[in-house]
Amino acid sequence: MATRKRGTGRNAKNGRRWLVAVLVLAAIAVFAWWRWGAGIRDDATAGTAYMARVACSCRYVGGREMEDCEKDRLAGMDFISLSDDPKFRSVTATAPFIASATANYREGYGCLLEEWEG
Repeated sequence: MATRKRGTGRNAKNGRRWLVAVLVLAAIAVFAWWRWGAGIRDDATAGTAYMARVACSCRYVGGREMEDCEKDRLAGMDFISLSDDPKFRSVTATAPFIASATANYREGYGCLLEEWEG
């Protein structure tokens, strides 16, 4: 009785097609990140800094609850998440895997951003 060699036939062809498709998609993603990544990172850095300071001011200068401060978002900033740290009176804004910024409340100064690392 003859046996078919492993790696031949319809299943092997489908596997190669999937591999090619994944490699093409990975190449497109790498090209897109290379082409537009710096702009995305810059926008995310500015957006997280803005949101951290605005939310910190809302929370610790204005005395509002964080849920109420969520209303102060500008259009297009839905992907930025906010976290409040009442112990240190600070708010951190994060764009997942891209950028993060923290603003701390200082008596007499209001909310100040932590220094950025460049």
